[in-house]
Amino acid sequence: MNISPSKLNKFLMFKLPAAYFTGVRTKELNENSCIVSVKHRWANQNPFKSMFWAVQGMAAELTTGALVMQKIRKSGKKISMLVASNKASFTKKATGRITFSCDEGLKIDEAINKAIETGEGQTVWLKSTGINKDGVEVSTFNFEWTLKVKS
Repeated sequence: MNISPSKLNKFLMFKLPAAYFTGVRTKELNENSCIVSVKHRWANQNPFKSMFWAVQGMAAELTTGALVMQKIRKSGKKISMLVASNKASFTKKATGRITFSCDEGLKIDEAINKAIETGEGQTVWLKSTGINKDGVEVSTFNFEWTLKVKS
């Protein structure tokens, strides 16, 4: 079974309702990239009338996590995945529609192949950038994913 944007959005509704109810939606997923969008609205704002950092984080994490899930499924192996750490920076007030993207599928391929070859856990840092409707970067998130082949 392939992972598609509509399947990911249904997954959010049942398994990650906080992301779903704040408007996080997968728009595109392919071999190398994932695009997720979320619109600033009352339910996901902070007291400063911009998008709450955690909502941005959920959207950003989904861009990286969806790619990791897709690559694990494609490998045919049972591989655990977990965020070990993350870093974020915020450069502009997040209002309107914010689109997050990660295009580091090749880094995931390398980490999964190494985990399969060596049997040792691997880590990979993946970057997701949030851009507003004017093409201005509002935030950048980096997630350290750990990958380990299950025995």
